[in-house]
Amino acid sequence: MIRILSSLATLASVGYGAYYLSQQHPEVKTKVMDIIYSGNFHTLEARLSAKQIMEANKRKLLKDDRHHFLEPATLFTPYLLLEIKYTKPDHTTGEGMILWDLIDGEMVMNTQGWDKTHGYADCIKARLTKNEFKVINLLAERGGALDRGALARLLSAENETLDKVIEACRRKKLIVLTGNQYRLHLKSPKISVIPETSIDDHLVTKSLKNAERLSQRFSEWQIRQLAESTFGSDFAIRSTLNVYLPIYNITVGNPDGTFHTSYWNAISGKEIPFSSMIE
Repeated sequence: MIRILSSLATLASVGYGAYYLSQQHPEVKTKVMDIIYSGNFHTLEARLSAKQIMEANKRKLLKDDRHHFLEPATLFTPYLLLEIKYTKPDHTTGEGMILWDLIDGEMVMNTQGWDKTHGYADCIKARLTKNEFKVINLLAERGGALDRGALARLLSAENETLDKVIEACRRKKLIVLTGNQYRLHLKSPKISVIPETSIDDHLVTKSLKNAERLSQRFSEWQIRQLAESTFGSDFAIRSTLNVYLPIYNITVGNPDGTFHTSYWNAISGKEIPFSSMIE
């Protein structure tokens, strides 16, 4: 009997440890899964080489002939690919894929120009409830600001309940009161979107050997929670897959001996904002 109880306690500890790693240290979970399952990982196929991006942006990156390029490096940034279905505005069912950045916490709307949402990362960090998401989504759909009366009417919420939700959103710094209107506390918010990524690219597999992958900051569980809360009751996730985006680390040597480093998307050819790379 004691042996059985001891075994159950061990299993419970292992299970909790796996859950803890998944939520608190997703980068550790990813590395463990790689070791268990394969010597390869999935990555989107690069459209552009580092040399092509360097040539296209040479005038911007090299101020004069005293500046020079160093050898570029390829890095891989983590994303979550979700196979989903949802109800479209015309009340038909939509099916597709969502590509979600596990470093900056935003959803990719299309891979052609690599346009992204803006605001979901703040929502994840604030751990919004479904009722709080309703307020945030409504404000996003209505141009970013509404007075309390409009919120109450459109949400059909009781005064006491609505006041608690509004106060929670204010406390989490996601909405602010300006005059008599509540507005989203985001610059150019972009969260009222169709829950589907327009993907024009192929997945390929790459060996883990010598591949430098960046650590994720958001877990699959966090992305699932947000997506299921914000995209409505008909939204469903069929499957998920961890994938990577190739990016280039392009370094320029300056005349004074210092170096300037920038990061570039290997699919869109766009420079990646420095804020997205800060650990």
